[in-house]
Amino acid sequence: MAKWGEGDPRWIVEERADATNVNNWHWTEKNATPWSKDKLKSLLEGLVIEDDRYFCEIKELTKVEGEASANNRKAKLFFFYEWEITGKWKGRAKANEKGCKGEIEIPNLSEENSPDEVDINVTLDDKHADGADVKEFLRTKGLKVIREQLTKYIKELKEEFAQGMILPAKDGAPEVTAPPSTCDKNSAKNVINQPISMTNDKAIGVKIPCVTLTEVEEFKCAVGELFRALTERDMVRAFTHGDALVENFKGGRFSLFGGNVSGEFTELVTDERIGMRWRNKGWPDEHYSNVTLEFRQKDDCTELRLTQTGIPSREYDKTKEGWKNHYWRSVKQTFGFGAMLF
Repeated sequence: MAKWGEGDPRWIVEERADATNVNNWHWTEKNATPWSKDKLKSLLEGLVIEDDRYFCEIKELTKVEGEASANNRKAKLFFFYEWEITGKWKGRAKANEKGCKGEIEIPNLSEENSPDEVDINVTLDDKHADGADVKEFLRTKGLKVIREQLTKYIKELKEEFAQGMILPAKDGAPEVTAPPSTCDKNSAKNVINQPISMTNDKAIGVKIPCVTLTEVEEFKCAVGELFRALTERDMVRAFTHGDALVENFKGGRFSLFGGNVSGEFTELVTDERIGMRWRNKGWPDEHYSNVTLEFRQKDDCTELRLTQTGIPSREYDKTKEGWKNHYWRSVKQTFGFGAMLF
């Protein structure tokens, strides 16, 4: 038997004013749902996105469904939130007084996705001369502004509900601080292919050996059909057999196969070329390859040339098989692009 005062420190009662949750060992939880609903409404309702040509405003949120909580276990803070948000927007071209309206949907705001990975869908209610242009403005320029507001929500959620979750020890100081926020982690995405720190069996602070993959594939379709199949969300969802985030403009994000493949479009030249920063979820943290897809219309097919640089050498075979099975073969089977043209 241990001597008095020499036992497991988890069970030693320290001198505190409240004499509860000693050493922050027990699970404690705060309900952040009501606060979150109010905060999301205050951040998004009335939000204005405009430039010299267009004006858009999110008028109201018609649905804010989900939950949020803050939890403390073993002096570590965990935040859980999952929201489905729908709202109404109005907008107009500044050269035309007649406005248009539609809906905006955020189906997957949760701790599993960083703000720049959250889907934001924009729809147009009425047909209007400038309606499609206004919608496109909101879909492209507005995404950044809306995601900034979602980032604020996450930051303020953690600041608000971290207070009082970790009780002070006898010296009056909290024992452990909250883990870094996801938003801080995401800022590291601006630094690509730098020596990085990795956990588990991954090397620490080393240069990653990389290789290049080059392939040429033929598809029995017109060049425009193949280009759309790889850049339009509905068609991407069809051949990947699941939900997909596809923001088909320069700087837009994409996330496929349940988040296992993700990145950013760096170039989109219709029916000619697609450039991407592309990574697999199993690769070293924050390491991206560079992908170029070049399209060429031939007499009886479309030729697609893939060039991918920066693949971790040990991931080469898996990456090559992934393109073959999950992209090319699936595209051909889904849309019939492997059949002869008549």
